[in-house]
Amino acid sequence: MGVTMGLNLLLLMAMVATNILSLYHLSSTLQTPKPPTPQPVPDHLLHQLHTIRATINHLTRHHPSPSTATAKTTKPNVPSDLLLYSQLSPIASSCHDHPDLLHKYMTYTPFSLCPLDSDLAESLILRGCHPLPRRRCFTRTPPKPTSSLPMNPFPPSLPDSNVVWAKYSCKSFSCLGGKNPNLGFDMPHELSNFMTYKSELDLPIPQLFQIAKAANSVLRLGIDIGGGTGTFAARMKLYNVTIITTTMNLGIPNNEAVALRGLVPIHAPLQQRLPVFDGVVDLVRCGHAVNRWIPVTALEFLLFDADRVLRGGGYLWLDQFFSKGVDLEKVFGPLIGKLGYRKVKWATASKNDSGGLKNGEVYLSALLQKPVSK
Repeated sequence: MGVTMGLNLLLLMAMVATNILSLYHLSSTLQTPKPPTPQPVPDHLLHQLHTIRATINHLTRHHPSPSTATAKTTKPNVPSDLLLYSQLSPIASSCHDHPDLLHKYMTYTPFSLCPLDSDLAESLILRGCHPLPRRRCFTRTPPKPTSSLPMNPFPPSLPDSNVVWAKYSCKSFSCLGGKNPNLGFDMPHELSNFMTYKSELDLPIPQLFQIAKAANSVLRLGIDIGGGTGTFAARMKLYNVTIITTTMNLGIPNNEAVALRGLVPIHAPLQQRLPVFDGVVDLVRCGHAVNRWIPVTALEFLLFDADRVLRGGGYLWLDQFFSKGVDLEKVFGPLIGKLGYRKVKWATASKNDSGGLKNGEVYLSALLQKPVSK
């Protein structure tokens, strides 16, 4: 009852404010002695009106009148935590574009175990709803985790008992490695990655350090965008370089694997602004997740966000970016060129799998150095 009265009072105040703003604009025009030419409503008044109307629409959509609520008794009320979060801190605007998913995510029992809904969380994240609203529930943990974790980022195997497997089709890392060793869960298979030169597309880590040394540049901090299970960060850790890895699970425990290797996973989509301050890292690597399937505008924002976090003289590494050959020449090449970086390495080769041959796709491996100053 108290909530209903409060909402009614808020709606009444909003309506009064709308009328006052309208009267203010009307009175300002009536004071003119001659019939004036139509003047546009001031921007600040329009902004206030839009804000008030949006508030009314939002509240009436989620808090229907008693008669409407009686007609639709099967639809639950919006979780109170969602309304609380919207008052304490703004939710990404894209969250409001998916109210059903957001409502489901925020329907839980406070102060108890959180639902097993990591897949739902990722569905929201991939639709631009990030950061997600905070919740007051306890994350589920494995029932019998190991008492110690490996210090070596390339252990013989990852401990299965440190993962909650309920949401995954495989129930062990060996199952995942057996399905596809290239997923990144087969640790012996991962040992040789980033260390050998097999084609002109490869940039072994020792060669990367030689390039940096020749340019009197130091590699200490970096970001691996779309880094899977964190093998690049693991290899760089052995060189005393700290790399954080952005990764999504998408049905496999990538984030858990990164953490079990003693590395830092950032659960973030490609469209999110990197959670790092301006000009503080030495290296940004874009892995296989960064490719032609990303909309061009989104890719442009991603590249310029990489530029934002890189210091002057830092490196941007596009590791086997693939696209159609004609698109690389006419779209992606000029897009990368907007950065104005020095081309340290620029190598292309045909993508020889069935999809690549069908679509005329090519790989690009590029190491680009940001100018020291602009």
